[in-house]
Amino acid sequence: MKLNVNSDIAFTYLWSRKKQTIIAAAGVMFGISMYIFMQSLMKGTNDYFEKNSFSNTAHIRIYNENKVADTHLLDSSFKDKSTKILVNPKQVQQSLGLTNPFGLIHSIWKDPQVAAVTPQVSATVLYTSGSVRLNGNMVGVNIVEEDKMFDVKGNMVKGDFRDLNRVNNGILIGKGIADKLSLHVGDNITVTAGATPRIMRVVGIFATTVVQVDNTKSYVNISQAQNLVGKDRSYVTDIKVNLHDYNNAPVKARELEKMTGYKAEDWVQANEQLKAAFKIRAVILNSVIGVILLVAGFGIYNILNMTIYEKIKEIAILKATGFSGGAVISIFLQQAIYIGLIGAVIGLILGFNLTLAVSKIYIGAGNLKYLPMSFYWPHYVQGVVFGIITTVAAGYFPAKKASKVDPVTIIRG
Repeated sequence: MKLNVNSDIAFTYLWSRKKQTIIAAAGVMFGISMYIFMQSLMKGTNDYFEKNSFSNTAHIRIYNENKVADTHLLDSSFKDKSTKILVNPKQVQQSLGLTNPFGLIHSIWKDPQVAAVTPQVSATVLYTSGSVRLNGNMVGVNIVEEDKMFDVKGNMVKGDFRDLNRVNNGILIGKGIADKLSLHVGDNITVTAGATPRIMRVVGIFATTVVQVDNTKSYVNISQAQNLVGKDRSYVTDIKVNLHDYNNAPVKARELEKMTGYKAEDWVQANEQLKAAFKIRAVILNSVIGVILLVAGFGIYNILNMTIYEKIKEIAILKATGFSGGAVISIFLQQAIYIGLIGAVIGLILGFNLTLAVSKIYIGAGNLKYLPMSFYWPHYVQGVVFGIITTVAAGYFPAKKASKVDPVTIIRG
């Protein structure tokens, strides 16, 4: 039997039941549009929070991790087959500085996956202004390189971050520190690292919207940080690395650990709670979307079942005139596909416009101006594919039922 005849019959059945066809297509449309909207919202918020975490966290951080005492000295001193046991092992005191840090940086730069590398000196300090004291964390950096990696300029509230290289005793402080110590650009602040206090001038104030960071963190020139902690110009506590593709960070971190001999912490390890939240949100949203598409599938199934019940004599006549079971399946499957295509096209348009409208909703919280939405084209392809699969699956069982109609029994009966 020619395919166009099957298509004509399928289209005729759909056209004769316009209301039911519209309802079924609306179910598919709603499912696909919600799929696109939910996925756009999820990816948009995930991208925003990932970008926000990268405003303070490098893709990979290399540092000297405190180590617990082991038996390697005993093994080297007593080279016998006995088992050496260390009772109540303690952490071994060691310098936080990296050995030959600039040689390591030169080696890291040779990797084509690396986009940026910068050294830094971290130290716990005490900020003092008048009689008010505040504990915090000072970071010595090359501020130009730091801006390339973490967009320091975009976080500036007052002042120019480049003044850190122009003013010998300059310091950039978080907004929380500025508020608690009543400081403004141009004011002096006493910074104590170890036993030696230094008077420094505030050249800028930044706000990352991460309260813990804004309440404790400050930037100084790396040479100033080395002087404050009483170290020479080769002293570096951390090397921060950014990759062209941050998704490769976990694998690359393990490679850098072997190459450098130091701990290499990737951004996934540093943000395990954030990644867990992403996975939980994905499960919840995909469950909701799955239920919506399932409901749409049941709607199509019921409509085709009703069509078979009402058209049972016509189906019997078709089979009596030579239509095979496969041809009958084709007729009803095509109905399901037509419903799916109509719903998919309208769902794509509705999903895009809904996403566009929601992306213009003003939030105005911290550095988040508008609700983050993603216009990621694979979501639209996936939405259509899932919608068509749902409609075909929902249409197959009624179509199979129709193909088994016995024309003799129906006509007699």
